Amino acid sequence: MCLTNHGEVWSPNQYREYLSVGKANPEMVKKAKYGNVKSVADGKKFDSTKEKNRYLELKQMEARDEISELHEQVTFKFAHNDVKICSYIADFTYNKNGKEVVEDVKSEMTRKLPAYRIKCKLMKAFYNIDIKEI
Repeated sequence: MCLTNHGEVWSPNQYREYLSVGKANPEMVKKAKYGNVKSVADGKKFDSTKEKNRYLELKQMEARDEISELHEQVTFKFAHNDVKICSYIADFTYNKNGKEVVEDVKSEMTRKLPAYRIKCKLMKAFYNIDIKEI
């Protein structure tokens, strides 16, 4: 018998099914915290459909030479006196008219999270970059 995080007892077969075929039994699959649905485009995984759609828009903009140097999941590190404070992973960075743009795809709920708000301030303080929220 296997004990789950919720105190339920599963048989070994239930546990194997959970590990291998979560899709076959949807009630066993954990839902995303903020209701987002993972998506794939161009063989790349995205945390939400909204993020995937923005990626596709940016790819079109890059193809039309409206932007250049498009990158996904770029990490910015924050440290002071060689002590790491934290890091921020931007959804997208690109160059538009000679200026670096940092974008983050956010829902109304996630853009209000305290950790994200602090990281926005750190981006401004450390890199003089304002995050463009989509």
